[in-house]
Amino acid sequence: MSPLAHWLADGARRHPAAPALLGPHGNWRYGELASLADAGGRFLRRQAVQPGDIVAIAGSASELALAALACAAASAALLPLDPLTADAAWPALQTLAGGRLQRFAPLRWPGDFSAGAAPPAPAGNAGEVALLIATSGSEGAPKVVQLTRGNLAAAAAASNQRLPLAAGDVWLACLPLHHIGGISILYRCLRAGASMRLHEGFAAAAVWDDLHRLRVSHLSLVPAMLARLLDVADGAHPPPSLRHALIGGAALSRPLCERALASGWPIRPSWGMSETAAQAATLVQPGSDWQVGQVGTLLPGLQARVAADGRLCLRGEQVMDGYLNPEGQRGHGLDDGWLRTGDLGLLDERGQVTIIGRADDLLISGGVTLHPLEVESCLAACPGVSDVAVTAAPDPVWGDVLVALVVGRAEIRTLHDWCRRHLVAAKRPRRVLRVEALPRNAIGKLARQTLRELLQQRGGA
Repeated sequence: MSPLAHWLADGARRHPAAPALLGPHGNWRYGELASLADAGGRFLRRQAVQPGDIVAIAGSASELALAALACAAASAALLPLDPLTADAAWPALQTLAGGRLQRFAPLRWPGDFSAGAAPPAPAGNAGEVALLIATSGSEGAPKVVQLTRGNLAAAAAASNQRLPLAAGDVWLACLPLHHIGGISILYRCLRAGASMRLHEGFAAAAVWDDLHRLRVSHLSLVPAMLARLLDVADGAHPPPSLRHALIGGAALSRPLCERALASGWPIRPSWGMSETAAQAATLVQPGSDWQVGQVGTLLPGLQARVAADGRLCLRGEQVMDGYLNPEGQRGHGLDDGWLRTGDLGLLDERGQVTIIGRADDLLISGGVTLHPLEVESCLAACPGVSDVAVTAAPDPVWGDVLVALVVGRAEIRTLHDWCRRHLVAAKRPRRVLRVEALPRNAIGKLARQTLRELLQQRGGA
């Protein structure tokens, strides 16, 4: 039995009337949700889905939550897809899988499943793939991360240990469930016997209301979401029931961290990725001396080392089984169990991890290698800057000429003065352009490949 199905069945036996999933289309107690998951599993088995098959479904957050439970009950693996991009991405995904993907329409809440018998699902083992997450590699090339039952169980256990979660707690999920940061919340909650409050997308006012109305204890956000929540709160502290606000998915700036701490938010800067089933490191109590990139220690069960090129490498129970490939090879993308991440980082003698930035984002200007995150962190602290990104325009002399794209009311002259006071000459942007918004994906990451296109549109490259 998959861990998700096991935890749900255990919760249904121990506390069937406890709330399990609080969704936009209804609420389900543990007993009700277990029955619904069983029905979904029987439905899939009647559609000839075999244990170990890969079921791809594009849908809303509610539909993907049901799909995860149904696939767990059927001992099938789920590949959740973004409904906005699923059709365009499907041919490449199917090629990666060697034609082994089966695509289904969304499973509806609560009962598109007619009654009827179905072959029972075998028990399986911890090494079987249970969840696949589509991500992007270099230059946007698609990759699909394969996570086994053992990976997901280890990740949920480690997260619940770092950010204690128990029966009676409520974790509000407003991240997309086709991303690992969203769907991993389902695993953590069912393991702990807690409740998952599911939102269809992010609306700051609705999240703020639910924090108070439902006595939410845990919350997962990207920095852009945190900023909007602080705007809605308008200086008010979050309710005392909120113990952990996990912040990940993109770099947290120092001004935003300081603003959140001043308002009493229990923020937990985090670092993770699909390849580690979400969280890999989390800092539980950042202080006034917190610096950009500091994400605390690794979660229990993970090991790290820094490669010669500065990339962080990870190994442990929650590190993926490998990337999906047409040959069905296990461990694809790993080196003796080690994952070479795309992030540059530092690891000190106390095991504290600091993320410098993505290795493929490095720029070279005047012979000096630098990371745009360092410059962005400085500019983000300038009064009047609400968002910032640093990219480069090619230059025959300097290699890369740094250009800052800034959202906010700060004057261009003020920004240049700020850079002269806080950055050495080689790291100062030569041009500063004001823009209405920056290209970010659904979880707040900068689409850096799009920045140069935006610069070209403004006549900067």
